[in-house]
Amino acid sequence: MRIFDAHAHYNDAAFPPEELDSVLKNAFSSGVTHIINAGTDIETSKESIALAGEYAEIYAAVGIYPHECIKIADKNATLDELRSLLKHDKVVSLGEIGLDYHYDDTPKEMQKEFFDAQLSIAEELGIPVEIHDREAHGDTLDILKAHKNARGLMHSYSGSYETAKELIGIGFIISISGPVTFKNARQSVEVAERIPLEFMAVETDSPYLSPVPKRGTRNDSSNLVYTVGKIAELRNVAPEVIAETTRKNALTLFGIKE
Repeated sequence: MRIFDAHAHYNDAAFPPEELDSVLKNAFSSGVTHIINAGTDIETSKESIALAGEYAEIYAAVGIYPHECIKIADKNATLDELRSLLKHDKVVSLGEIGLDYHYDDTPKEMQKEFFDAQLSIAEELGIPVEIHDREAHGDTLDILKAHKNARGLMHSYSGSYETAKELIGIGFIISISGPVTFKNARQSVEVAERIPLEFMAVETDSPYLSPVPKRGTRNDSSNLVYTVGKIAELRNVAPEVIAETTRKNALTLFGIKE
């Protein structure tokens, strides 16, 4: 199987430098052909670009994560720097951006302001986005609807099938991750079962969200076989069908040519 990991964080501290190369080479040898490594602030976005420069299979997403907004002293300067990073050859997406209402560290209005601004940049530059939406489904959908030229990936989607249909209708691909394998994953299972396959991607969100039977351990792209296998089981098709279709969907979305 050939698999595209649409969202990961290999510059996370969970991957010590002395281990990272062997982890990635193992993933590539297991069939992973591409990885999008996402930034969460300017520094990690630069790290993602650097990592993409080291491996042909890795591409970068750069962006400001919702709970990083409150740490920014100069919004305009930060957005200008983000624009500059988006010009790099191996940057294929603006992300990880969005809303996160699970924690109250960052005021919701501040999150919305940064989300809105970054979506405007993505529209202007014609680049796809990678969206983080945690317990903020209504506001996320409303803001995306206001940006009619925005398109991209709903990273590690956790919402309902009904909302997924609306997101697909406005130009977004739904990315399925490890939780679809969890016993209590009712919504994720329904989404994986029912959305059109041409609007699906798969991801790890490494080092987080390891699928069963690796749950509780550090996640990496080689574990995508379990997520793909679960989706294939739910849809009663061969795992190769899920892997190749989601791979082609991601290649098209991010404008990557093989």
